[in-house]
Parts: sequence; C-alpha cells; structure tokens
Amino acid sequence: MTVSVLIADDQVLVRTGFRMILETDPGIRVVAEAGDGAQAVDAGKRARPDIVLMDIRMPVLDGLEATRRLLAISRPPRVLILTTFDLDEYVFDALVAGASGFLLKDVAPEQLLDAIHTIAHGESLLAPSITRRLIEAYVRDHPPAVGPAPGLEQLTTREHEILGLVARGLSNAEIAEQLVLSPLTVKTHVARILDKLNLRDRIQAVVVAYETGIVRPGSKQPHR
Repeated sequence: MTVSVLIADDQVLVRTGFRMILETDPGIRVVAEAGDGAQAVDAGKRARPDIVLMDIRMPVLDGLEATRRLLAISRPPRVLILTTFDLDEYVFDALVAGASGFLLKDVAPEQLLDAIHTIAHGESLLAPSITRRLIEAYVRDHPPAVGPAPGLEQLTTREHEILGLVARGLSNAEIAEQLVLSPLTVKTHVARILDKLNLRDRIQAVVVAYETGIVRPGSKQPHR
C-alpha cells in the first residue's frame, strides 16, 4: 500500500528537504504541500492524504488548529506533528488536538520514514526525547477531570491495568513482558480498550488516563 502524504511547513527549504527524504521510499507519495495552516486544511480536504506532516508554528493558522480542523472532516488524515520545539504545552496540546505522533525536526531520515509507516498502520508515536515526563509536567498544572471518562466502567481489571501501562509509555512488547502475556494478547486488549472508550489510538488513551487520574504524575502504578 502506498501512503499519501501532505507536507505542511512555512519554510520552503524544509518542505523540499522532507519531500526529498520521503521520495526515497517507494511506498510513500507526496501529494501536496502547504505553507501555512489554512493552506494545509484546504489541501487536506482536496488531496485527501493518508498522513499530514504538520509544523506547529505557521502563519495564518497554526498547526494545532489546522490539526483540529482536519480531524473534523469526514475520513480525516492522520497527523504527525514535526517541530523544532519540544516544550510541554506543545506536546500535550498536539495530543489533545488529535495528532497521532510527535517528532522533532532533527529526526534522522530513516526514523521519519519509519514514523510515516507506523502512523499509516494505525499506531501512534512520540519522539524518544518526548517522554512521559513532558506529559506529566503539563498535567501537574491541570488537575484530573472530575468523574470517570465515558466507558471507563466497561473496562475489565486487566484492561484497566494495561491502560495504565500504556499511559506510562510502554510498548505492547514491554507490557507483554511485564504481565507475562503474549504481544498479540496485549494488542487485543489495547484494541478493546480503544473501542470501549471510543478512542482513535494509544495517544488518546494516554491523554484520557492522565486527565481522569488513572495515572498520576510521579506515581509508580496506575491509580485505582
């Protein structure tokens, strides 16, 4: 399957560099470019890309608002945020806006290509330097919501446990090792969690876990 990509960045040289990298992969096709957030929304509606590489700081409309608008259309693309900034508020705001991933612009070309394919296959990711610490630092200043998230009561004890580990940043393989389960079993549990909570991906699950207090900043285990 060929993955179609829209590149949104206000710097022409940056867009050109990304295009050159992406065009080295026969499984990726760049279908459009945009120089600001408003153009990104228009191009996203017109070209219907699978993935949008979205800069945060752009004129007319920033990348966060452009992400929100793109994800509100029918059959929305998946958004991978690319930025030189790794400040807490950008990370969390990008996740809340609906982004499926967050990478810094100094990422190696092969990591960018891997990220595109990861996002295209329905997974989500954060840059190695964008750790749980950043989300926790933000959440400390934003108390958990009062009351559970809709559907939270439907989770089994095991699913609740796995949600907490997902929120801690563990991969399926790491969760499987910790709980002595097969990676496939963990993947199934994660899929059921997303379905019960009506979430798009793991990124949204992390946000819900912190916002509702399932996991609290600095704690070692999910809060029950």
